[in-house]
Amino acid sequence: MIAPLAKIIDWSVVQALSLPFEIKLRLGRGPSAKGPILELQQALQFLNGPDFIPAESRPAQIKFDGSLHFRFPAPRPGDIAVNNVVYGRLYRCGGQWQKRPVIILLHGGGDFFNHRFGFPVVARCCNRRGLNAATLVLPYHFQRRPHQIVAWHSLLTAQTISQGVAEIRALTGWLLGEGCPAVALAGISYGGLFAGLAASQDARLASAVLIAPRVDMNQVSLLAERVLWPRIREMGRGQRATYEALDRTPLNLILSRPVIPRENILLIEGRHDLLVGRGPVEELWQAWGCPERWRLPYGHITMLGAAGLPGRIIDWLTPRLKNAAVRTPIA
Repeated sequence: MIAPLAKIIDWSVVQALSLPFEIKLRLGRGPSAKGPILELQQALQFLNGPDFIPAESRPAQIKFDGSLHFRFPAPRPGDIAVNNVVYGRLYRCGGQWQKRPVIILLHGGGDFFNHRFGFPVVARCCNRRGLNAATLVLPYHFQRRPHQIVAWHSLLTAQTISQGVAEIRALTGWLLGEGCPAVALAGISYGGLFAGLAASQDARLASAVLIAPRVDMNQVSLLAERVLWPRIREMGRGQRATYEALDRTPLNLILSRPVIPRENILLIEGRHDLLVGRGPVEELWQAWGCPERWRLPYGHITMLGAAGLPGRIIDWLTPRLKNAAVRTPIA
């Protein structure tokens, strides 16, 4: 991939994603850049306490709508009812699927295209290699997105990420309880953050792949600097102190340590990535003891569609899943 083209695509996506927010600001429906930081102290207390990612994790209460689609109640429900139902798909590998390992695919922030169209292709690739695949809809995405405007603040961000990690662990528990010998995570961008947090807390996981992961909260502030709209840049600067405070908590993957073997972790970064950048992934790689890392000649968006990459990742995961010992689920 030619570097200028990859960067132009990433830059264009940043502008497209920020445009709806700019429109809300012009209509007076967005927060003030100079307004108070809502509930930051409560967020910090929650993130640094035992309730952020509890030790206990119960298996999900799965119900299937047909053979592919499933749902279950969120193990950590919030105030928005539509967000308290977790949706997913299970792509079984043959009739004795319970005897096969599983890869849980985690989408990026707002990445409907990969979740709806890309993941089914990846799942079929998994099935051909003797693996099951599952997907999850992360909190406040797609079917779980409320119709009303949600006032985002630090505490809600922390609770949302806590909720998502709990749901991944609940699905992991259900899959292991059904007899699947091993479960791995493969998360893209925002999903990479969830995969990293889960791998830092749940030793039942056999392996984790973090693809262009969001490593810390300060990346949001730095991303705002690339936006054309002055008000959004001003807002990003105004919230920088908040992001720095949140980055001193377990939300920052660099401060965490995985509880699965280092040789079962794969970090993938794009050399021309404007949305995540190279610095945070480099810091994460060093903090996590230098696990295997692929540095690919792509940007954030172009890497997600790189030909052959899903197959390479599945080939990397396959021996680690098949060699993983069965772990006893946490009660």
